[in-house]
Amino acid sequence: MHNLPSKPGFKLMFMKKNRNIIIIVVILAIVAIVLVLTQSRTTFKRALSDFAVDDTANVTKIFMADKNNNTLKLTRLPNGSWQVNDKYPGMRFNIDMLLSTMLDLQVKEPVAIAARDNIIRKMAVTSVKVEIYQWKYRINIFGKICLFPHEKLTKVYYVGNATQSNRGTFMLMEGSSEPFVTFLPGLRGFLTPRYMPIEKYWRDYTIFRKNIHEIASVKVEFPSAPVLSYMIRNNHERGFTLTALYNNQEIRHYDTLKVMNFMSSFSKIGFEALLNDIDKHRKDSILSSPPFHIITVTDTSGVSTSIRTFHRGGEGESDENGNTLQYDRDRMFALVNNGHDFTVVQFLVFDPITRPITFFLKGPVKYK
Repeated sequence: MHNLPSKPGFKLMFMKKNRNIIIIVVILAIVAIVLVLTQSRTTFKRALSDFAVDDTANVTKIFMADKNNNTLKLTRLPNGSWQVNDKYPGMRFNIDMLLSTMLDLQVKEPVAIAARDNIIRKMAVTSVKVEIYQWKYRINIFGKICLFPHEKLTKVYYVGNATQSNRGTFMLMEGSSEPFVTFLPGLRGFLTPRYMPIEKYWRDYTIFRKNIHEIASVKVEFPSAPVLSYMIRNNHERGFTLTALYNNQEIRHYDTLKVMNFMSSFSKIGFEALLNDIDKHRKDSILSSPPFHIITVTDTSGVSTSIRTFHRGGEGESDENGNTLQYDRDRMFALVNNGHDFTVVQFLVFDPITRPITFFLKGPVKYK
């Protein structure tokens, strides 16, 4: 059995060595504790101001609600398009602008302590709650191994009003008591209007989006002038059949190019504004008047979509000779989506699909 040397010098050296090790361990432990605490505080601080979405491509759903009980749900469908409140196609431009805002959103500064309580009180009355859902993976190893995808609520925050300069927007994370001033680089304004939970601002205003090969027939009726009404049937490779509805007579001599241009016009026809919330008495009065046009498009699957247009008052306008106009020359009302939506449409948009039968003829129509 070997024993340690009993010389005093050796013992002293051994004790000094152990003491140095202990000191180093203590110092490293203190540094580790400081780093952990600092990192925790930094992470917590970042979480309170982390409004931006790091990847909008995996956003699956956005829910917004204001203090007036207006709610909005935007849902991304499997084909990449968006749906509004589980009912209507979404307006891609507005939704893309919202996603871009969520991606590029930045924090300028926290609200000053002196103004914090006041801002929070205002946001409790006027803010919009925003919930963002994304596809996430339960297992994600450095983005290389991603397993078990699921939809997850990733952010919940409140969007308030503009700052006094109108260059910033107050925002507050749910569960936090520290609001921040946010902004969008390059935007000289505030972000509140981009978070409006009003359904009509997010709906796609398209009425018809049909290519020629998707259309089986189009019927255009002029209730006040039945002789101008007609139906065009698409026989595809065999051309078209033009029929006058006045006497159900087939018209053989027509301009084929004009018919093709007419049918092509249904590739994108939309309305200008939704008027579902106008005064009911006024709306009923308009809808009780004779329609200007009735347009019915039937697709190759047998589904028909019908719209009715109505004259719009001249609003006191005059023509070039100073005569007061009875009707608006630029716009008219339209009942679209098979009667579900009351809208305003432009003649500039609708003229190509409201041609009278005489427009297609090579000569005067002769009725038997």
